[in-house]
Amino acid sequence: MARPTIISKTPQHLRVPPNLPLERPPFSWSQAAKELEGLPGGGVNIAHEAVDRQVRRGLGSKTALRIVRKRGPAQDISYAELSSRTSRFANVLQTLGVAAGEAVFSLLGRQAELYVAVLGTLKAGRVFCPLFSAFGPEPIATRMGIGEGRVLVTTQRLYERKVRSMRDQLPTLHHVLLVSDGDADVVISDADAAAGVRSWDALLASASPIFQTAATTAETPGVMHFTSGTTGKPKGALHVHGAVVLHQSTGRSVLDLHDDDIYWCTADPGWVTGMSYGIIAPLCCGVTSIVDEADFEAERWYRILAEQQVTVWYTAPTAVRMLMKAGPELPKRFDLSSLRFAGSVGEPLNPEAVWWGQEVLGRPFHDNWWQTETGGIMVANTAAMPIKPGSMGKPVPGIDAAIVSVGDDGHVTVVTAPDVEGELALKPGWPSMFRTYLHEPARYEKCFKGGWYLTGDLARRDDDGYFWFVGRADDVIKSAGHLIGPFEVESALMEHAAVAEAGVIGKPDEMAGNIIKAFVVTRPGIERTPALRDELLGFSRTRLGPAVAPREIDFVDDLPKTRSGKIMRRLLRSRELGLPDGDVSTLEGSAP
Repeated sequence: MARPTIISKTPQHLRVPPNLPLERPPFSWSQAAKELEGLPGGGVNIAHEAVDRQVRRGLGSKTALRIVRKRGPAQDISYAELSSRTSRFANVLQTLGVAAGEAVFSLLGRQAELYVAVLGTLKAGRVFCPLFSAFGPEPIATRMGIGEGRVLVTTQRLYERKVRSMRDQLPTLHHVLLVSDGDADVVISDADAAAGVRSWDALLASASPIFQTAATTAETPGVMHFTSGTTGKPKGALHVHGAVVLHQSTGRSVLDLHDDDIYWCTADPGWVTGMSYGIIAPLCCGVTSIVDEADFEAERWYRILAEQQVTVWYTAPTAVRMLMKAGPELPKRFDLSSLRFAGSVGEPLNPEAVWWGQEVLGRPFHDNWWQTETGGIMVANTAAMPIKPGSMGKPVPGIDAAIVSVGDDGHVTVVTAPDVEGELALKPGWPSMFRTYLHEPARYEKCFKGGWYLTGDLARRDDDGYFWFVGRADDVIKSAGHLIGPFEVESALMEHAAVAEAGVIGKPDEMAGNIIKAFVVTRPGIERTPALRDELLGFSRTRLGPAVAPREIDFVDDLPKTRSGKIMRRLLRSRELGLPDGDVSTLEGSAP
C-alpha cells in the first residue's frame, strides 16, 4: 500500500490532487457480513467471530493478546487459550443462573481477566458492561443501578474500596466474582460468601472449557456503554451482536489491519474505543494485540512501540499531545521503524499533531470521528487517502453523512453547499448503531429527526468531501454575531512553539455577548511571562483574525479532561464564572 500523503500544512482550502480517485467502490453491509463466519445454526455472535472463528481458521496457536505487565515479563494468551478461558466463563455464568440478556459488569484494570469476562459474557449471550476502574463508588452505583447489573467481576482491593459500602444500593447484584490482586490469594469470609461473593479462579478452574456459543442474532443485545452529557444522569447506550460487522470492516478499511500486524490500541476497555477497537475489531481481524497494564508514561510507551514492534497504533489526541510535550529527543532513543500506521480518536486531532507524527515518528496520525452511540468509526482519514491535517476525513464505506440544519419546528434541511457549518448527521442503519438508551426511549427518540441521527456535533464539509469538526453544539461560542468553534482557536494556538495544549471558552461580555478566552498549557521549560501572553494573543490574531482570536489568555498547569481524554470545556467555563462543576464522575484524576 502506498505511503499516506499529507496534502499541505495549510489547514484551510486544501485540495486533493486531481489524479486521485474520489469515487468509493460499491459497498453493502450485507456483503460485509459475508466476510464473517456466522454461527453454525444461523445468527451472529461477537465472541465467536473474534475468537472461535480464528481457531477454526488455524490461528489457535497464534498470540491473540500480549499483556505487557507493570513489572516482569509479558503474558501471551493464544487464540486457543482465549477460546478455552471464555468458554469456562460462559459456563460459570450458566451455572450461576444468569439469564440471557442479563447484565455482567466489570470493574477491572487492563488485565487478562477483563478480556476473558468480556468475551465469555458475549459467548454466553449475556450483556456486558465495562466500568472504568478509576470510578468512585457513586458513579459505579449509578451505572450498575441503571444497568441492573446481575454480576460484577472485580478485584478484591477494588471491591473493598469501592463496592462493599454500596451493596445495599444494588438489589439486582447477586454475584461478585473476585479476581486476585497480583500474588495475593482471594480471601472470602462466610458473610461475603452468603452475599454471593466468589473466587474467580476457583469458579473458572471447576468449569468446563467447552461451551456451545449462545444462539444470538444480529439484533441480540451484547454490549452496553454509559455516556454522560454535560448534565443529567449517565445514559446506557445498548449495542447488539450485529455491530461486529462494522468492527471488522473498519478494522480493515480504516485501521488497515492485516493478519500479521502487531496492533496496540491504548484506550481502556472501560470506554467504547477500548471495547470496539481494543478487543473486538483486532481479534476479528486475527491480529496480535498489545495490552499495557500500566498508565501513560512517555518513555514506557516508546519502549513498547519499539520492543513489541508495533505496526498499527491507535491512540488519543491527549496522549499525542503528552508525547509532544515530552519533546522530540525521547523517541530518537527507540527504533520505531516497525510502525506503519498511526490513528487517533477522541478529541479532534490538531493539525500540529499530525505534522509532529510525520516529523518525529516518521508517520502522520490519521484522525477519525465517531461516538459511543455510533459504536464504531463513521468518518476517517484512511490509509488509502491523502490526509488533510485537522480534518475528520470522509465517511467510511456504508456510512451516509451530511451537514444539516434543524429548524425550530424540527424540520431537517440538508446543507449541500460546501464550507457551511451545521450539525453532523448520519443516515441510520449501520450495524453498530446503538439501539436504545436503556429505560429512556424518549431520550433515544430525540436523537432522530427527519430520517437522520443527529450527533450533536457541529461540522462543515469542504468541496472535496472532507468533514471538519467545529465543536459540540453546546461548546460553540457566539461572539459579536460570529459562531466560533473552540477547536479552531485551540489548534491555532498549538501552532506556537511554546504551547502544549489549549482549551477555549466563551466568557460573557456586555458588548460582544461573549469574548474568546483561552487556557494554555505551555511546553516544559517555557517561562510564563506577560510578554509570552501578549505574543500568543498577537500570534492568534495573525492566524485567526480579530473576530475569532482570544481576547484573554490564562496559563494553567493542566486542562480538565474526561478519563477518555476529552477536554471538559464546560468545567473551564463554570470555574471561570464561579458556577457549580456539576457531574464530574468522568473527570480525569477525580477521587476514586
